[in-house]
Amino acid sequence: MKPLKGHRVAVLGGMGQRALARYFASMGAELGGPVEGASFVIDDIGLDGLGDLVVPETAIHVSVTPFGSGGPRGGWKGGELVASAMGGALRVTGEPGQVPVKEAGDACTFHADMVAACGAMAAHYARGTHGRGQHVDVSIQQVAFSRNFNGILCWQFDQRKLSRVGGALAYGKATVRAIWQLADGWCFHSLMTGRLGAPANQALSDWMDEVGMDNPLRGTDWLAYNRSTLPAETRAIWEAAIAAFFLSRTKAEIASEGLRRGINACVANEPGDVLADPHLAARGFFDGDDGLPTRFASIREGVVAQAPAVHTGARPGPLSGIRVLDFAWALVGSITTKTLGDLGAEVVKVETRTRPDLARLDVQVSVSQQGNWDDKPWFAHLNSSKRSLSLNMKKAEAREILNPLIEWADVVVENFSPGTMAKLGLDYDTLAQVNPNIIMVSGSVFGQSGPMAQEWGVDGTGGALSGRTFLTGYPHGNPVIPGAVPYGDVIVPFVMAAGVSAGLQHRRETGRGCHIDASMYEICVQQMRDFLSAAKAGERPTRMGNDDPRMAMQGVFPCAGDDRYVAISAADAGELAALHAITGPDVAAWCATRADHAVMAQLQAAGIACGVVQDCQDMIDADPQLAGRGALVTLDHPILGPFGHIATPIRLSRDGFVPFRAPGMGEHAHAIAHELCGLSDERIAAMEAAGVFQ
Repeated sequence: MKPLKGHRVAVLGGMGQRALARYFASMGAELGGPVEGASFVIDDIGLDGLGDLVVPETAIHVSVTPFGSGGPRGGWKGGELVASAMGGALRVTGEPGQVPVKEAGDACTFHADMVAACGAMAAHYARGTHGRGQHVDVSIQQVAFSRNFNGILCWQFDQRKLSRVGGALAYGKATVRAIWQLADGWCFHSLMTGRLGAPANQALSDWMDEVGMDNPLRGTDWLAYNRSTLPAETRAIWEAAIAAFFLSRTKAEIASEGLRRGINACVANEPGDVLADPHLAARGFFDGDDGLPTRFASIREGVVAQAPAVHTGARPGPLSGIRVLDFAWALVGSITTKTLGDLGAEVVKVETRTRPDLARLDVQVSVSQQGNWDDKPWFAHLNSSKRSLSLNMKKAEAREILNPLIEWADVVVENFSPGTMAKLGLDYDTLAQVNPNIIMVSGSVFGQSGPMAQEWGVDGTGGALSGRTFLTGYPHGNPVIPGAVPYGDVIVPFVMAAGVSAGLQHRRETGRGCHIDASMYEICVQQMRDFLSAAKAGERPTRMGNDDPRMAMQGVFPCAGDDRYVAISAADAGELAALHAITGPDVAAWCATRADHAVMAQLQAAGIACGVVQDCQDMIDADPQLAGRGALVTLDHPILGPFGHIATPIRLSRDGFVPFRAPGMGEHAHAIAHELCGLSDERIAAMEAAGVFQ
């Protein structure tokens, strides 16, 4: 299915080499040609760089720039490193006490391109409603900022800053090691909380016992384990034993025996390993003419054509009137439906008290308490613009709620392990029998098919397998967690939401629904495309630190003060000469005696790409560009009070949108049962007494 077949995309600036252009091509659009008559226009120069060029009023015009169009810093010079620095991703990447190190490849730019794809497809659907185009404006800095939800929460609630933790993951109150050295390489592994991680955690403990290693994990009640509340001294003992165990294992053992046992571990692949992966081969991921990935998601078109229902919505936004049934949880699914809801769709989140969303469990800040499902700002960030239906789907009566909602919905979103929805009788083929033009989107680590489809994984799994982890760090050091905050978990939702909007417009034109299959692993591999190309050419890419062979000079330099740095990029010899005219030949020495913001101001005034390596305090309290773009939107939470929620980082010139606060567990269950499912007050009361709304 190619939902953009017949549409043409005019490409301005250097956008032709970017992931956004590849995304449009993967959806069937033709790239190139003049702006006149184009359905879409994409650029990396922003509105101020267009000069006298006039974009047709009916076109969707998409700009993706370092700081966004307009604002006090809209005209500043920047690139991947500077945007990463100003957006907070660089600050938390690297080893403690060392100079921060960028993520492998153009990670923030790729993320921004996927956000732009989402905005473009939402505007495309809105154009089908009102017939007019609009400008979609995306700031790479703001997109990078939006990924820092752990750090943003810690600063807002506890005035605490996250720092670099090398091969670990920072979860607010807990720092959990995730990269482990093997006998011949590295692997990714983390102990996960509660039901989500219990089987994998137990499998690791059993393996340690069987090979006779020291095992302080023995006897742990993994259903009660919570990574956020485990005492630090206990974690240190556990991690020392786990480190010794992994050092005795090889990459081959992790990929075979570890997989068989079901431990949450995978090899940190090199690009050559990725090209040889049988799972990707089985899914036809490298079947393009050049042997490199082309698709961002698989889309299977529905077989029954039926005129879709047309709904009107009271909320603003390009997706106003769209109805979404949300079976999603954790990050991938929650951000997908948050994005759809923020953009105006009506979202009903189906959840349960018997197995609550992970984000309702993790205690990351002091205001939250274990056992309270409604006081977690993490959940609030990820679930704005939704209503909550708590439902025990093991109860037969639950179908009295679900069946009407399936007929009501335009879209169904889920991110369970493949096969789970089929067991519930909620897979795409079954839903399409009830609602023939339903659009379903499924997000998973490995995709819905292939030999690894049923295997369990998390964000770090996709990052490690794709090569991102292996390639992030300094040349002579160990790999570090790329970005130290989730990446695949926040990229995949925008690919999923983009597919939904494109599918909605395609349905409007053809009457056919579709099933969208988004794989975190594959999308992370897309970000590694340049390294895969090098590997195909016989090279063996390795870690480069902050260097970039496309730049005349690039680096991160300490400034005056504790843990303060600037990122500087000089694209060519002329920019390098301009830099040296100010700093002299020793840039590091010049920066070392000066305040970071002063260095940034002076170099930007001279037209040199420079940015402070900002922490969350810098970004929240003192960044005029982020403030002007509304990167945080204040919503009043009934338990947590008013606080800044991460805004969906898209600006639309015509169809602006307004989010609302996240729901309490089951807050709208009775209203949904009455208003959308047509149940009487008496029947609702009986179902409540029977435990259906649990």
